[in-house]
Amino acid sequence: MERVRDVSELPKAHLHLHFTGSMRPGTVLELADKHGVRLPDVLTEALTSGEPPKLRATDERGWFRFQRLYDAARSCLREPEDIQRLVREAAEEDLKDGSGWLEIQVDPTSYAPRLGGLIPALEVILDAVETTSRETGLGMRVLVAANRMKHPLDARTLARLAVRYADRGVVGFGLSNDERRGMARDFDRAFAIARDGGLLAAPHGGELTGPASVRDCLDDLHAARIGHGVRAAEDPRLLKRLADRQVTCEVCPASNVALGVYEKPEDVPLRTLFESGVPLALGADDPLLFGSRLAAQYDIARRHHGFTDAELAEVARQSVRGSAAPQDVKEKLLSGVDEWLTGPVA
Repeated sequence: MERVRDVSELPKAHLHLHFTGSMRPGTVLELADKHGVRLPDVLTEALTSGEPPKLRATDERGWFRFQRLYDAARSCLREPEDIQRLVREAAEEDLKDGSGWLEIQVDPTSYAPRLGGLIPALEVILDAVETTSRETGLGMRVLVAANRMKHPLDARTLARLAVRYADRGVVGFGLSNDERRGMARDFDRAFAIARDGGLLAAPHGGELTGPASVRDCLDDLHAARIGHGVRAAEDPRLLKRLADRQVTCEVCPASNVALGVYEKPEDVPLRTLFESGVPLALGADDPLLFGSRLAAQYDIARRHHGFTDAELAEVARQSVRGSAAPQDVKEKLLSGVDEWLTGPVA
């Protein structure tokens, strides 16, 4: 067997990790017990067994089931201490996987009812991120994401809030949830507010629907990054556009398979995107529900798509270049990638 380097030691940036979905299974169970939360049996069984729940979100019923489990886990986060624990553990997991920069994605409106309101909720999150980054050494920032299932006016409110806290750790603005609902152009004003405020635009697109949703993110929201974007592989002209503009796609192979976007890991078009010159940033999405974290995504690229160490190193570089990290952090990580590639193999 060919000797290869440990991908968990490859320096990289993690650009697609959702807040609640970053939790450790044991943490959800402990917080549920702490707060007297009754979790759905299927979620409890999955968290206890270590086997992720069976999910398929290619129809609305399947997406509703996924969202129900996600909401149940989120309901366990009720106090600032819970938020601090989540952030600390997410950072610890990322550090184990070789991440030197993490942009964690959150919709603070989801936590506002239990944390005293929208502004207090975001401040609790940002305080936790600042403290964790300082104490662990992991570069860590926040991407505020609007929910496309809600009214576009809510997104504008979030965009203004995100800009207000740009000097406190918010680096980007996103748009998440079921992309089959809500047109991208309905959120154009929110994204204009965010871009005018200096934030990076990173909406979800090209996951549950086809290439058109990626084009909408580019045309209507002027995206600098695309959350997922894998369905762009179905349109060669779109691939060229992404490559020419160097728009990074935050590809999450394990979640693509778990949600039924592709049947098998080898069906995810990683090789097509990479060889078309589209910058990639592999992400874990929601490891709580999908069962694998950041380094595992690189393992998928190696095992199922034949990525060599040199190619994995280039993917790691692309993740760093596509991040909102300061230049000195980028240079340090890129230097670390070179050292990994010239270092010993296992």
